[in-house]
Amino acid sequence: MTRSSLTPSQRVSWLRLIRSENVGPTTFRTLINRFGSADAALDALPHLARRGGGQHVGIPSRDEAEDEIARTEAIGARLVTINDPDYPPHLRHVAGPPPVLTVMGGTALTGKRTVGIVGARNASAAGRRMAQLLATDLGREGYVIVSGLARGIDAAAHHASLQTGTVAVMAGGLDHIYPRENEDLARAIVEAGGTLVTEMPLGWEPRARDFPRRNRLVAGICLGVVIVEAAKRSGSLITARLALEQDREVFAVPGSPLDPRAEGGNHLIQQGAKLVTGARDIVAELTHADPARLPLFEKEITDSSPPAATADPSEDERGRLITALSHAPTATDMLIEATGIAAPVMQILLLELELAGRIERSAGQLFALRA
Repeated sequence: MTRSSLTPSQRVSWLRLIRSENVGPTTFRTLINRFGSADAALDALPHLARRGGGQHVGIPSRDEAEDEIARTEAIGARLVTINDPDYPPHLRHVAGPPPVLTVMGGTALTGKRTVGIVGARNASAAGRRMAQLLATDLGREGYVIVSGLARGIDAAAHHASLQTGTVAVMAGGLDHIYPRENEDLARAIVEAGGTLVTEMPLGWEPRARDFPRRNRLVAGICLGVVIVEAAKRSGSLITARLALEQDREVFAVPGSPLDPRAEGGNHLIQQGAKLVTGARDIVAELTHADPARLPLFEKEITDSSPPAATADPSEDERGRLITALSHAPTATDMLIEATGIAAPVMQILLLELELAGRIERSAGQLFALRA
């Protein structure tokens, strides 16, 4: 597929749009598809938010966006859009891929043979050793190792794959390495030709809610994800679930039933994850894996398409939707069935309410009233 490059002006507009208040990746795509370009969407944001019941929507100025680009380049990083050739190829084949990433380092991010290795922060010596062996052997087979730069299993996997290629996905800005103890590791990854990547801007300090977003990127960049030691309730299991939602392979290293750190991985195996005793188990499964063969969730984003022709919602339709919504996440299809509102109009109404900050979107296109 031939991708159209953005002009410098369009890149600034894309950055302003994705950095605007209450605009996430899926909302970004919906806005551009509806209005035809980022500039037109930016012009429409205040009106949409007011119709949804909001008083104000924060939109960065052009100067602020240009300043972010300049500061990013000043630290040796770059902004990569989904239309650029160095955007992670597998990440394009997930629902709502980030339209803009901040990237530092070499070209490891563009590799198609990618495996995620994640696990416990308080990993055992045996768990760290297993992560190192898997990362080393997979690297020899030509796979780039992707992980989350956390202590424990993540750090062990990154260290073992420095020379063969590794990608560290971060929950905060590139100038806020977390945990701080891995700052030297992050520096070593870049110096070895690996890559740091985040969807957050410079200056962003990671919050608890940002780590599941980070985990979603880990899963989306990879052909498959390996879990090495994980408690029953852990971020690693969130990564495994997100990988399954994105049609990626999930692998798990078995462990002792007496070790709580093995409980999550053993449970995954019981649920159908592929048991791993060595890199050969992973390579055999991933040889023919290719997310590009799956149907794309959404069409390519362009910044010069004609705006979609859809009638504005009526006050009656807006009222019916607000009545149907609750604090429990509800699927779009269920809202359409409950209200009788046509799908194109429903999309606009949900967009208005989201921009106004009155509802929040979760995975699987579920919507709930904000608490």
